[in-house]
Amino acid sequence: MRVLGIETTCDETGAAVVRLKPEGGGEILSNEIMSQIKQHAAYGGVVPEIAARAHVEVVDRLIERAIAKAGMKIRDIDAVAAAAGPGLIGGVIVGLTAGKAIALALRKPFIAINHLEAHALTPRMTDNAAFPYLLLLVSGGHTQLVAVKGVGDYVRLGATLDDAVGEAFDKIAKMLGLPYPGGPLIEQRAIDGNPERFAFPRPMLGRPKPDFSLSGLKTAVRLESEKIAPLTATDINDLCASFQAAVVDTIIDRLRFALRLFQERIGPCETVVAAGGVAANQAIGRALARFCGEAGLKLIVPPPILCTDNGAMIAWAGIERFQLGLVDDMTFAARPRWPLDANAEAAHHGKA
Repeated sequence: MRVLGIETTCDETGAAVVRLKPEGGGEILSNEIMSQIKQHAAYGGVVPEIAARAHVEVVDRLIERAIAKAGMKIRDIDAVAAAAGPGLIGGVIVGLTAGKAIALALRKPFIAINHLEAHALTPRMTDNAAFPYLLLLVSGGHTQLVAVKGVGDYVRLGATLDDAVGEAFDKIAKMLGLPYPGGPLIEQRAIDGNPERFAFPRPMLGRPKPDFSLSGLKTAVRLESEKIAPLTATDINDLCASFQAAVVDTIIDRLRFALRLFQERIGPCETVVAAGGVAANQAIGRALARFCGEAGLKLIVPPPILCTDNGAMIAWAGIERFQLGLVDDMTFAARPRWPLDANAEAAHHGKA
């Protein structure tokens, strides 16, 4: 089974072909990604109209390249999967329409994919992970702790009440005069910084419900940076290191309480999965590895290219759903908001 996956929910255009391996898991035959960072850098963040236009310009070419790199003709694919949300509506419509058109022309099954579900199922492609497991989803638009019980079966245990973790990284970077995207730059500057120089708060620490809140931490960084302005390179390094240390401590604390909740509601937990662009942060990765090692848990962090937005995860989610007979028709509409857990409270911030 070979499925074409198309991703256009934010500022990366992705097209990929993934094959289901006989022993389970997936083989990525191609995974083409076009980043729009240069187009958005001047604005310090993603501009939805620019993103949608950029997707329109490259999506056809990227799909052709993905098919060619997979060493096949487009008629040889077994199904088409496209991200239908959550995300920036203009961009979502581009990929969804392209996917429908290809499926219609080839008379192949079409599968509409929840972008969050694609992140949630990626470890089954890379590591053949068994259900259930606990997912820490941390990216520019999402911060959630989710019990992954099965395909289409998710229980959200916690989420952010304001900023997503990646969003907070980018906003702090902008505040400190670092160029967009700022998250990776904060990580770089933190290496040379003193994480103990500034005593920033650890929001929500110790609360039984494993939610996140980053706005107070963001304010604390702003106030401290204003107090010591003008900032030297050392000041920026120390602010980055102290901020990152606060985020790491918060994530580990929230994960600890999410595990308790998982065990109460779902049962024993053996595996923790970290996904989303922020999962590529090495300081967070080391802390997760240490925590899971001490708790006797298996930790799965997909390769960085599969943590950020990509077509391969969409194709794999398509394979998972197609195997269960879950296909969609051409009336499926783009969804700017599409929670993984339909029963979760709607009050949480983020694209979900």
